Amino acid sequence: MAVLLNDRPDLAFETGCDGVHVGQTDASYKAARQAVGPEGIVGITCHDSRHLAMEAGEAGADYVAFGAFFPTETKEAPTRAEIELLEWWHGLFTVPCVAIGGITVENCRPLVTAGADFLAVSGGVWNHPEGPEAAVRAFAKICADGG
Repeated sequence: MAVLLNDRPDLAFETGCDGVHVGQTDASYKAARQAVGPEGIVGITCHDSRHLAMEAGEAGADYVAFGAFFPTETKEAPTRAEIELLEWWHGLFTVPCVAIGGITVENCRPLVTAGADFLAVSGGVWNHPEGPEAAVRAFAKICADGG
């Protein structure tokens, strides 16, 4: 299991995290890579943009993140991504993609089926009616089953 820090490459390195996830208004890919080193993981938010994702992949990002796919209360989402974006990315590129935004056990299957390599979940775990442990087990089973 890898531990990634959101938004702060400087703290990711200092705290011994495995890597960092940066948004479009956070540190650049280059700065993030310098902070976590060649072995660290760097992921980039690409919202609903194919162009941003291709740039991130060409720069060397370890993964790209698309979203928000569903309404979310975790943070304000500037864009809404369509599930077809995951299908497009998965069919053309080898860089893994992450689906983010309002993902729950109940709505994640189409994202996994479309090609999301990973799911970024927050409320989907912490707000699950049976508790976080049940949510994690359910997400893991859905991902293992391929949707």
